[in-house]
Amino acid sequence: MASLTELPVKTGLSAKAALSANGRIVIPAAIRRQLGFAPGDTLLMEVEDGVLRVESFDARLARIQDELMQLAGPERMLSDELIAERRAEAWREQVEADREREAMREQKRKAG
Repeated sequence: MASLTELPVKTGLSAKAALSANGRIVIPAAIRRQLGFAPGDTLLMEVEDGVLRVESFDARLARIQDELMQLAGPERMLSDELIAERRAEAWREQVEADREREAMREQKRKAG
């Protein structure tokens, strides 16, 4: 199965940028194109070992989805498992409620 985050990324692409007085940097056009950044995209930033890492929200989401898919496996549907668990729980709750109603009826029958 292909990764959701696999992009044809060139290696060795680098650039130099200056930090403005108000803390802004311009990401050069070649790097923006390479990473698929478009105007208005939400970018996420984090520092790892003193290095600023920047990725788009969409790329992060796809990466996390891919990681979860690797853990669950392509044949496993977690939503189906959740639905089955909830149905079993609802059935157990119904059985318990039926037992309680029957016990109350029995008490009323014995009392009356």
